[in-house]
Amino acid sequence: MHILVVNDDGPPSTSSSPYVHSLVRELQQAGHLVSVCLPHTQRSWIGKAHIIGQTVEPTYYRPPPPSQTAAGIVPKDGEPDNAGTVHTRPHRQTGETGGEDAPEEWVLVNGTPASCVQIGLYHVFRERPPIDLVLSGPNYGRNTTAVFALSSGTLGGALEAATCNKPAIALSYAFFSQNHDRDIIAEASRHSVRVVEALYKQWPQDRSVDLYSVNVPLVAGVSTHKTVYASILQNYWRDGGCFVAEDVVEDDAEAASATDVEEKNIRAKERVAAAGESATSTPGTTSPNNGAAPITHRHFKWQPHFTDVYRSVDEAPPGNDGWAVREGLTSITPLKANFFQAATHLHETEFLLDPPTTTESTSAADMPLARLSIAEPAAEKKAPQAPASNETLYALVSYEDPYVQPIILDALRAAVPESHLKLLTAAPGATAPTADEPVSLQALIDSVTIETSSPKILQITPYEVIDFDYAASHAASTVINSYIIRKALIRKHFLANTVEQWVAKRPQSVLADHVKRTETFEVDYAEFLDDALVEAFDMRASLDANEETDDEAGRQWWILKPSMSDRGQGIRLFSTMDELQSIFDGWEAAQEEAGEEGFGDDEDDHNDAVAAADLRHFVVQPYIHPPLLLPGTDGRKFHIRVYVLCLGALRVYVHRDMLALFAATSYTPPWVTEGGDGDADDDETRSPDLSAHLTNTCLQDEADKGDSVRRFWDLEEPENSAGIKDAIFDQICRVTGEVFEAAAVAAPIHFQPLGHAFEVYGLDFLVSAGAPASSSTSSTSTAPVTAWLLEVNAFPDFRQTGTGLQDVVAQFWADTLRLVVQRQVFGQNGDDDEKEEDRGGLVLVKDVALGRR
Repeated sequence: MHILVVNDDGPPSTSSSPYVHSLVRELQQAGHLVSVCLPHTQRSWIGKAHIIGQTVEPTYYRPPPPSQTAAGIVPKDGEPDNAGTVHTRPHRQTGETGGEDAPEEWVLVNGTPASCVQIGLYHVFRERPPIDLVLSGPNYGRNTTAVFALSSGTLGGALEAATCNKPAIALSYAFFSQNHDRDIIAEASRHSVRVVEALYKQWPQDRSVDLYSVNVPLVAGVSTHKTVYASILQNYWRDGGCFVAEDVVEDDAEAASATDVEEKNIRAKERVAAAGESATSTPGTTSPNNGAAPITHRHFKWQPHFTDVYRSVDEAPPGNDGWAVREGLTSITPLKANFFQAATHLHETEFLLDPPTTTESTSAADMPLARLSIAEPAAEKKAPQAPASNETLYALVSYEDPYVQPIILDALRAAVPESHLKLLTAAPGATAPTADEPVSLQALIDSVTIETSSPKILQITPYEVIDFDYAASHAASTVINSYIIRKALIRKHFLANTVEQWVAKRPQSVLADHVKRTETFEVDYAEFLDDALVEAFDMRASLDANEETDDEAGRQWWILKPSMSDRGQGIRLFSTMDELQSIFDGWEAAQEEAGEEGFGDDEDDHNDAVAAADLRHFVVQPYIHPPLLLPGTDGRKFHIRVYVLCLGALRVYVHRDMLALFAATSYTPPWVTEGGDGDADDDETRSPDLSAHLTNTCLQDEADKGDSVRRFWDLEEPENSAGIKDAIFDQICRVTGEVFEAAAVAAPIHFQPLGHAFEVYGLDFLVSAGAPASSSTSSTSTAPVTAWLLEVNAFPDFRQTGTGLQDVVAQFWADTLRLVVQRQVFGQNGDDDEKEEDRGGLVLVKDVALGRR
């Protein structure tokens, strides 16, 4: 198991964080992979907070080696220092020897426990296997009763993990003495590991639990005591609260006491209160409560009254978490990551106010509840409709991308009432199954109690782990999120062949004027390039003509794309055979230098290299020039990302809310080269500035992205060109519908829609400043633009939309799953059952009866 450990006490310290290293060692000895991300200093009592506007900066802590006492434990006489060391850069970047001798290293951040969770899950440990569990703690002190739990940074870290859809455990050590006996701590850590492993193994599959709060008392023999489930005691601060008033002492150098010193004092008071002794405090000054007394200038010191908490435990009946710890038992409290709702009998009823003093009537007695709002009327959100059959949908939503996973879950919950939805998990907290361990729908079904022999199943996972066998044998009750075969569209050279075959028999097809003529070829070694292009007649003729002209602006430029690469990798521009040959020579030289396994294989490397395995199939098309450039975009080229839903066999929908993805720099023609103006004498060194030509934002550094992704409908139209965006959308709809029909009809071997499946696609279009060649393709508009289809991507990289436009992706999935649930899952397949308002932003662009519905 891969466990992320966070806490609110900071790095190991004898005064404020004495337990964390002991626990980490026990987890490691139990065989777990442990990644640690902690606040760089004490962050107790901060709850689930983030610091707004902060840039979080890491440092790197190296604990003492296993041969020494765990950090945080006071060393005995003669034992070496065990404090560990802090560094400004991680070990692998310091030039020190790596490999097996590399030291253990933790990440410290100047943030909160919740920030540690976010950074640990999504950033610093991304190169390690997926994290299975987040363990927050062990806290230096108990987190029992509501007063402690609601303020605890330890619980705050676990809550943050739960809201990131990860199983989480908040672990706290309840001490009764500050004499930290190392044997008692070691036993508590061993016992805690057993509890954590058992909780993870038994994690409820029905999402009834998001996190657990575990309190382990630091007493001898704790591992032999009972471990019990316990509720959180609801208690409240009494008269004293958390602060005491003090007279102001001007220019007192001792007024600014260090956080660690104050923490030590608080822990001492906590020990005294836990022991039932009297804890003294500085009383505050009272004043007459008549509303007219003057305000006295005083300071207020953080000094919680722990006696209030422990008195509440003594006064409460047995069974709560405070009682369990007092009795020396380990308490476990299952929790949901939300605020529990009270007075539910009042829900959906009107809250009545006293009549206003004005004479104007404002009675709302007869007004529907949904219209009682101070906001302007908006489109009403429809509540999920229960299926007519009253069946339950069992859904496995386990996609590997943390950006889109919660979006899909929210969309599904909006489409299916909670009472009719049961979410399945392949393993507690697993982000996704793997290709080596594909999911078994039958095994998941067998693991839960299901009353019917053919339950409704929905699987949304990566293609590689979809249980196609189960879905095929249970097609009437199972829906999956991908077709088995669809390379007629998603492989560039297959797409080119699909369009060519379709247009050859249908020369009036819209595809003839909206997909560039494509040459495809295969080449293994650069020296055989000339032979590979024997049948590329149009391109060879163009390149020969280019060689004969000195007018660079008059040359026809071409774009080269590896057929099986993605994220814009390996794309090049050229206008002569020498330039094309130099591209392949350069790739081959780089491949030989790096070795096949090391060339372009880094998943996180968004450069424009191409993996060695992809250097075989290629497509070449005439370069589209000039592109449409719009006002307010700094003259940058853009392409349009269109989200498409294919439903069954076969209905095709285009989502109206499209995106515009911009190049990093202003557009210049390809013959205006980087560092030159395109002189013929520079042919051998000419290299067009790809940042002006390639609009795939994967190729852009984060610092350059800026506003590279925008809503298409928010773009400004050129003067005297009103309606140009509508014309573009019209072309996109017709091209999209026809290209999917072409694949299904003309290439049925390589595109096989299934009635029990749906699939989402991202289609990319580039708009040129020029009308289509045939007037038949612009039936609704004579706008002088052409939307050219570039490529089709199955389950596109939704992360490129960014957080600012995440609502576009969310709305697409909400509309998609509403249709999937209505038409496929619960059998409403008749055409009359689909109402236009049910589609939301989806526009039906093709309905082809393939006989497989």
